[in-house]
Amino acid sequence: MSPQMEPYTPKNILITGAAGFIASHITNRLIKNYPDYKIVALDKLDYCSNLKNILPARSSPNFKFVKGDIASADLVNHLLIAENIDTIMHFAAQTHVDNSFGNSFEFTTNNIYGTHVLLEACKVTKRIKRFIHVSTDEVYGETDSESDVGNPEASQLLPTNPYSATKAGAEMLVMAYHRSYGLPTITTRGNNVYGPNQFPEKLIPKFILLAMKGQPLPIHGDGSNVRSYLYCEDVAEAFEVVLHKGVIGHVYNVGTQRERSVLDVAEDVCNLMGLESKEVIKFVENRPFNDKRYFLDDQKLKKLGWEERTTWEEGLKMTLEWYTKNPEYWGDVTAALLPHPRMSISGLSHDEACFVQQGYTTECKDDGASSGLKFLIYGKSGWIGGLLGGLCKDGGIEFEYGQGRLENRKTVIEDIKRVRPTHVFNAAGVTGRPNVDWCESHKVETIRTNVVGTLTLADVCREQGLLVVNFATGCIFEYDSEHLEGSGIGFKEEDKPNFIGSFYSKTKAMVEELLAEYENVCTLRVRMPISSDLSNPRNFITKISRYNKVVNIPNSMTVLDELLPISIEMAKRNCRGIWNFTNPGIVSHNEILEMYRDYIDPAFKWENFNLEEQAKVIVAPRSNNELDASKLKDEFPELLSIKDSIIKYVFEPNKRT
Repeated sequence: MSPQMEPYTPKNILITGAAGFIASHITNRLIKNYPDYKIVALDKLDYCSNLKNILPARSSPNFKFVKGDIASADLVNHLLIAENIDTIMHFAAQTHVDNSFGNSFEFTTNNIYGTHVLLEACKVTKRIKRFIHVSTDEVYGETDSESDVGNPEASQLLPTNPYSATKAGAEMLVMAYHRSYGLPTITTRGNNVYGPNQFPEKLIPKFILLAMKGQPLPIHGDGSNVRSYLYCEDVAEAFEVVLHKGVIGHVYNVGTQRERSVLDVAEDVCNLMGLESKEVIKFVENRPFNDKRYFLDDQKLKKLGWEERTTWEEGLKMTLEWYTKNPEYWGDVTAALLPHPRMSISGLSHDEACFVQQGYTTECKDDGASSGLKFLIYGKSGWIGGLLGGLCKDGGIEFEYGQGRLENRKTVIEDIKRVRPTHVFNAAGVTGRPNVDWCESHKVETIRTNVVGTLTLADVCREQGLLVVNFATGCIFEYDSEHLEGSGIGFKEEDKPNFIGSFYSKTKAMVEELLAEYENVCTLRVRMPISSDLSNPRNFITKISRYNKVVNIPNSMTVLDELLPISIEMAKRNCRGIWNFTNPGIVSHNEILEMYRDYIDPAFKWENFNLEEQAKVIVAPRSNNELDASKLKDEFPELLSIKDSIIKYVFEPNKRT
């Protein structure tokens, strides 16, 4: 910058992605230091954004928050004109590399298309005096491990992963609009940033939260990959300098010469928390490609007057102190703490920008929606799906029912984009009309729903980083020589299904085995479901009380009044894998009907018949078994035995005097 140039003074600044980690620190800093600047914060409130990040700006008269997507051209054009924007600081982007390996198209949409919409709006409105585009050091690609010289701003761009490729692509658009249309652009390329408020998919907060939970710290590969880390307040100051002193058409590296390997970071966190690193560090599978090193030449920005102020030791200590005081800031982040997270990055469609009060909200309010629960439930017309919706209403949990068919991948994706859930419940499936015998003559329909639909939902949700609570069945086992009737030895979660008597059970056993490969699925084996609603024909008690004859075999069963609320709690806890979702113990048909007689109808009578006689009146054999519910009981010690649960939740409330 030449000595004659005056610092730039903006009037009305649009900050995109303002509720995200880095942008929120810049937003709060500008609001505090420049009361004459009007700040318009635009954010669609994706999973890694949080309105709490910008609470310090809430009471300022020069601050306005707008919930919306940069990919909405109508919204962006409206804001530039209505708010008389003269400066844009463009932070909004998908930034997590792990997510880009799983859903790269979303990165193209957000990072390239979104940037293009902004640039085009600037070209059309012709009122922008500064467009600061925030990029990343990763666009340079891998730095030679032996090099003592960092990448200067004129270095060739050689991105190596989908995330950095989309950021490089966005940079090309910025450059083109500067050269073709004279748009006054400045680009920054920064090292890794850390500090308070950061969503814990990133390395440092992830390590801190895992260590606080007493869980292993996962390190990709051998941990030798080297990164440079800047404390968030130093980065906020860097953008303050670029905003006022940066030269149009130039690129500025925002970096530090101090480097640390991933293993070094893990050991530093352990040392700070008094942990033995060798005991808590766990080496896991590496990313598809993991650059060994990013190293920047930071001299150009320093010549504008910026310098790093916070040492690594000071910054890490302040960050740890913040997370220690705010462990629940982001709510349930179990999915983000996985070694290879795939967080949901679906957001508003291009035409779904949220307008309130003619296009924007005038006040920043944290109503809990950005960090609270929201369920997407499939199976609205079904028994369990309907009960789940009722429980959500009673519990104040936001939910919506899925509108698409599970076997149609496109409609499932549309549902997720529309609802933006934190968890997905699958209570949809074919069980037969009126019973499983229907499946014997409708095999294709049964496969389509029970197998194809369930797997499609699991796969889409895995891409989006969403947990699926899948209501399955325990009717995939039958008593055998190792699990004798009445022995008290039940089938465990890891046991292989051994019942293939009905086509329904075949499809359920098949899909359960395949779902075991999906780490984002919680499979709940329901058996002979019972509820307090004795008028419901699907209630097992209601069924057998209307039969002319019944077999008398002890079985594991599920009391929905007790267990469905537990399924919601399991979602909150991000339980995964297979669970025998029954009350502990067994109860026979006769024992249930005896209780029915004693509590409901003293004149009630019934007859028994054996399995051979039963086989003459049904098409497909029925499953009879005992499931070992000790895993569920260990997780929820208050869980009642099947007989006690039936009495408490079904017969006592319905008792006739």
